[in-house]
Amino acid sequence: MTTDVLKVTIERGAGQDVFEVPAYDSQTVLDVVSWVQQNADPTLSYRFACRVGMCGSCAMMVNGVPRWTCRTHISKVLEGNEVTIGPLRNLPVIKDLAVDMDPFFDKWVAAEGVHHGGLTRDDPIAPVDESSAGRVEANAGIECINCSVCYAACDTVAGNTDYLGPAALQRAWTLLNDTKDEGRAAILDAVSGTGGCHNCHSMGSCTAYCPNDLDPMSAIAGLKRETAKNWFRRGR
Repeated sequence: MTTDVLKVTIERGAGQDVFEVPAYDSQTVLDVVSWVQQNADPTLSYRFACRVGMCGSCAMMVNGVPRWTCRTHISKVLEGNEVTIGPLRNLPVIKDLAVDMDPFFDKWVAAEGVHHGGLTRDDPIAPVDESSAGRVEANAGIECINCSVCYAACDTVAGNTDYLGPAALQRAWTLLNDTKDEGRAAILDAVSGTGGCHNCHSMGSCTAYCPNDLDPMSAIAGLKRETAKNWFRRGR
């Protein structure tokens, strides 16, 4: 660290508050926010849980980029000795750095991102071929923890509130390739309609900023292919 004091700007509603925060070695952005709340402004609202990059609840905008703040070292994002921290983009703000995640999860459900079972507890467990192409595609997205970083990074979401968003569409692609899921027709209908996969402009911000190194853009491309095939199969 090259300075003893950090200039931290926190975006709150229509305004900004600036704080001077002591600098420490191995300090994360979440450490900085916590210091402000514990030492300078106890009214500051924000979210965190695990602090070790597992839950994703501490995601915020850092210098305009969505990040998990617990895994972002402040030394990597400082501009001089300054940093600006704000709530995630594209979601309603509840207070300060805490956003309302309901619209994000509503779209996850709207994309049919729930398992569609076809068996009962009395049926034998269906075998799964882990080497099959479909299983490989399904496995590629299962580490999504719904932190909404990709949603905040997406310019299409910013310009089109109906767009389902990269996380919801990646989940739909995962289930579409899961041999245990019986909802193929429902998924294809959901992601081909208004706000569906064909709204994506393939800008790639979702993939570029995913903290888990997932590739929602490729998943959305897969949905575009499958919905197009389905359209032609139906003769429309």
